[in-house]
Amino acid sequence: MWPDRVPWTAGAGAVTLVVRLTPRGGRDAIEGIADLSDGRRVLAARVRAAPEDDAANMALRTLLAKAAGVPVRDVTLEQGNRARIKTLRIAGDPDRLAEALAASAGRPRGQDGGR
Repeated sequence: MWPDRVPWTAGAGAVTLVVRLTPRGGRDAIEGIADLSDGRRVLAARVRAAPEDDAANMALRTLLAKAAGVPVRDVTLEQGNRARIKTLRIAGDPDRLAEALAASAGRPRGQDGGR
């Protein structure tokens, strides 16, 4: 069911993931896995917050923490503070985190009638 590539990698005590964030998206939600035009795979997410005063980044951290079942303090923004494409790190058991992200992401877009 899962493709060969997912937008996260497991490391020692953490998972690193690439997210495409849509601020002012009307709701806080993980929309699934998407492919960018350059071939990179990302986790697509949207938040209600505007990209001002770090509000959208904080909303994204909160959304990912909830999806992964960890405290917000365990989700850190590594790259992309002002960019739409962001790299985040979630501290915790990599296998459990990857499983939680997979459950939250659903199917990749475009496969099996996906989004």
